[in-house]
Amino acid sequence: MKRIFLIFGLGLAGIGVGVRAQEKKVWTLEECISYALEQNITVRKSVLSNQSLVYTAEQTKAQRFPSVNGSIGENFNWMSADGFFGSGDSLALGVIGSNSTSFRVNSSVTVYNFGKLNNQIKQSELNIESGNLSLATTKESISLSILNAFLQVLYAQEQVKNSEKQIESVKQQLNLAEERLLLRAISQSDYLQIKSQLASQQLTLANAQSTLAITRVNLMQLMELPVDNNFEIAQPNFDAQLNQNRTPDVQEVFAKALEIKPQIKNAEISKQVAALDEKIAKAGYYPSLTASADINTSGSINFNNDVLGYAYAPFKEQLDRSLRPQLSFSLSVPIYQRKQVKTSVAKARINYQNAELSELDTRNQLRKSIEQACQDVSSAQVKYEASLESYNSALESSNIADEKFSQGLINSVDYLITRTTFIVAESQLLQARFNLIFTYKILDFYTGIPLTL
Repeated sequence: MKRIFLIFGLGLAGIGVGVRAQEKKVWTLEECISYALEQNITVRKSVLSNQSLVYTAEQTKAQRFPSVNGSIGENFNWMSADGFFGSGDSLALGVIGSNSTSFRVNSSVTVYNFGKLNNQIKQSELNIESGNLSLATTKESISLSILNAFLQVLYAQEQVKNSEKQIESVKQQLNLAEERLLLRAISQSDYLQIKSQLASQQLTLANAQSTLAITRVNLMQLMELPVDNNFEIAQPNFDAQLNQNRTPDVQEVFAKALEIKPQIKNAEISKQVAALDEKIAKAGYYPSLTASADINTSGSINFNNDVLGYAYAPFKEQLDRSLRPQLSFSLSVPIYQRKQVKTSVAKARINYQNAELSELDTRNQLRKSIEQACQDVSSAQVKYEASLESYNSALESSNIADEKFSQGLINSVDYLITRTTFIVAESQLLQARFNLIFTYKILDFYTGIPLTL
């Protein structure tokens, strides 16, 4: 029996491990971006707003067709009749009721309004396109934020790993220093300096771990993902992406960005919408023609064929005699509107000028961003090469210092200075490395290359 329970327990434990293994997910940059775009509240609200624009456009297009309304009226009449009913001297008052029905159907349509309706339809279609472009711009902004946060997590992870390696190295030197102290090969002061260096590295590790925790939370919050201690991101291989010796041309990148960036297209559409606003406002200067049709029963139709001795014709005959069709046209001519149309046109013209300036500003902002991105790439490449050279030199010096310190050829002060120089060089190289990758990705973004690692 105990054996059966043991096997059953091990089986449950194995299932639990398997479930946990399935739940643990390693997120790539592409998955983080995709999840963020699905969950982001701003994106979801933009999608709903765009759906509303579609309905508005459909309603505007429907104004081309006639409106049709129908009505039915029911009339009730009462007539009194004095008479004697029953026996004896009793007097009774009789009340006789009747009802009749009337029908009406009317329709109207705008025949001409100086192209106002056509321009409104064009404008509604442009608004849909503008909404989609605004959504695309929002998605790009969120994607860049996720990229930055993702790289910040990777950088923080590397900082933690480097700090851990430094602690292990200092621990080895501390053990060696302790042995040499027992042999009186070094002074107590030298030993304490190495011990102090270990404490300093442990503090550096604690700070790096804290930074890592903060960057992970920041990334998860940008993704609208509840904070999870098991959250992990994929570790891409950056070796092939380092120092590609790019020489980006600002004009070439800018020309490409003008063709593909949604904010540029959206600015152009906003100007078209403003131009249509002016045309719509100008339509108020001109007459508008409306056609209407109406068919109704000129009199009431009585369904009761015998009321107080009156005989009515059958329902169909009454309907045929009473139906009255009517077709009319109405021409509305503006004469004096207290400057309403003039003011609307003037405001629409100002809005168009604002749209032109907004388009110019959008292009200028894009150009400035690209100029900065190109300069960042050039600077990042130079800085990376300098950091790499400094790191290699510091690493060689550190290895020599480790060997000399082990042999007692240098004191702890000189040794710690060399170690500190190496730690700083390593940190600078790591920072230069991730900065270079980020600048490459930003430059790729402006040329339409998807954000991947």
